Amino acid sequence: MLSAYLELIRIRFLMMLAYRVNYYSGILIYALNIGSYYFLWKAIFGSQQELGGLTLSQMTTYVVVSWMGRAFYFNNLDREIASEIRDGSVAIQFIRPYNYVMVKIMQGLGEGLFRLLLFMVPGMLIVSLLFPVELPTEPSKWLLYAPMLMFSFLINSQINIITGLFAFFLENNEGLMRMKRVAVDLFSGLIIPISLFPGWTSKALELLPFQAITYLPGSYFTGRLTGSAAAQVLGIQFAWFILLIIPIGILWVKARTRLFVQGG
Repeated sequence: MLSAYLELIRIRFLMMLAYRVNYYSGILIYALNIGSYYFLWKAIFGSQQELGGLTLSQMTTYVVVSWMGRAFYFNNLDREIASEIRDGSVAIQFIRPYNYVMVKIMQGLGEGLFRLLLFMVPGMLIVSLLFPVELPTEPSKWLLYAPMLMFSFLINSQINIITGLFAFFLENNEGLMRMKRVAVDLFSGLIIPISLFPGWTSKALELLPFQAITYLPGSYFTGRLTGSAAAQVLGIQFAWFILLIIPIGILWVKARTRLFVQGG
C-alpha cells in the first residue's frame, strides 16, 4: 500500500511538470508580491528600529520565507474534493482499496515537492538577490525548519480537506472555500505577523491552528524564536496535526452516508 501512495506522489509531480511554465511565471508573481510587501513595510517602519519584535531586516526575511514557504504548502485539495463530490466521481473512491483522504494528502505532497524544487528554491535565490534578506548560515536552523515546513503543509492540507468535505453537506461550498483561503492567509501571519495584531486578537489567534502554518515557522527562521521556543513550535504543530485528524475522521464517516450526485 505504501508503494501505491508513493506512486500517487510521483504521478502528481509529473502532472505538475507538464504545466511547469505556469510555475515559472508564478515565481515572477511571488517576487512582485514580496516586493510590494517589502516597500510597504519599509514605509511603515520609517525611522523605527523595531516593530512587533521584528527589525526591518527580520521583517523582510519573514516576508520572503513566508511567501516562499506558501509556495510549498499551498494546494487546491478543497476544490478538487468539492469537484469530485459534485460530479459523483468520488463514489468510485469508496470501492478502491485505499483511503481517499490519504490519496489527497499524497497528491498534494506531489504538487508540494514540485513547487519546492522548481518554485521555492529558485524563487528564494532570485528574491535574495533583489531584497536585503538575511538567510541563516547555521545548518541546524535549516534542518529544524524542514520539519516545520512539512507540518505547515500537513496542517494546511488538513484544513483544505475539512473544507472540501463540507461539499458532502452543502450543495455549493464555494463561499466557504473563499472564506477559508482569506482566513488562512490573514490569520496564519502571511499578510500581517500575528505579533502586530491587537493584544486580545493575537491571544485568540494563538488558540487557532493557522499560526502553525506560517507565523511560527517564519518567526523561528528569522531568529525571533530560539532555544526551547523553537522546539515548542514543532510541539504546537504536531499537536494541531493530531487534533485536526479528529474532525476529518468524523466528517469522512458521516459523509459516506450523505453522497448525492448533482447533474448525473
